[in-house]
Amino acid sequence: MDPQLNILTNQCTDLYTLSLTTTTTISSSSSSSSPPSITYADMASWIRSVEKILDHSFKDKTLLEEALTHSSFSSESRKSYQRLEFIGDAALGLALSNHIYLTYPDLDPGQLSLLRAANISTEKLARVAVRHGLYRFLRHNAASLHKKIKDFVDAVSMEDDKVVYGGSIKAPKILADIVESVAAAIYVDVNFDLKKLWVTFTRLLEPIITLEDLQQQPQPVTMLFELCQKQGKQVDIKHWRNGAKNIASVYVDGAFVASGSSEQKEIAKLNAAKQALLKLSKSIPTNIGMLGYSLGLNGSFEIEGAKQKLHELCCKKKWPKATYRYEILYHEQGRIREY
Repeated sequence: MDPQLNILTNQCTDLYTLSLTTTTTISSSSSSSSPPSITYADMASWIRSVEKILDHSFKDKTLLEEALTHSSFSSESRKSYQRLEFIGDAALGLALSNHIYLTYPDLDPGQLSLLRAANISTEKLARVAVRHGLYRFLRHNAASLHKKIKDFVDAVSMEDDKVVYGGSIKAPKILADIVESVAAAIYVDVNFDLKKLWVTFTRLLEPIITLEDLQQQPQPVTMLFELCQKQGKQVDIKHWRNGAKNIASVYVDGAFVASGSSEQKEIAKLNAAKQALLKLSKSIPTNIGMLGYSLGLNGSFEIEGAKQKLHELCCKKKWPKATYRYEILYHEQGRIREY
């Protein structure tokens, strides 16, 4: 398990021993992946624990309660996080826009937009909720959320620090929502001071996805379409279901190329695009090699595919990250070969 995730979940486990105002009982031996959907009698302790994660002491504690209350748990006396989520989405987006604008003074608007989207996507923010243990403080009475959140938490524990375009399981949107609502709670609590929000919240967003990260992990679907458009080819991705599995199939100029499957439709689409890129790399003319290079593939889809498989294996076995070296060797005949 991710060391950071392990530390934070251990820190939060003590909350399960607090007295509860409902008849629900969760022992300290309960799974650390199961998010509680209960009201704690000792709300002061609950709030202090979240404030410790955020490194922010709220002047108005009710903002924090509201930020972590799902509509299934709300009532006339308890507001849900939806209003805060509305402003948090905008505030976090603007704060991040300011950051990348200042960090990359020569970047064009298109690339700036890609960087912003990657750092405030549902996939990214949901992982923030997991890695910092915020998901454990979500108050809800929706039984269907338990398994979704648990499965996602387990999947994230096996991942690298930077997953740009989705992992093995689609992120539950509710986890991204509460990160935005918590950001809004801080924003309102500091009297709508955007700079103070960013100073407080930037630590939670780390590691922030950089331009180099995007180049090393190009969006497979976008890359597939761009690559084929360069060759004047038409791409079509069709979806269908096979029992509980979603199947995505890629067709280029009407001809089947590859397919991918997953329980989630979007993940199936990503898997299909990856497989299609690997197959097309063997048949598409080499004059588009620079496109692959500019997207961080070093001109070889096969090499990237092998690196990805090795990366997944290292994560699964909890081995150290693999490192790579790029060399140019000079042969006796004067020819150059790259490795």
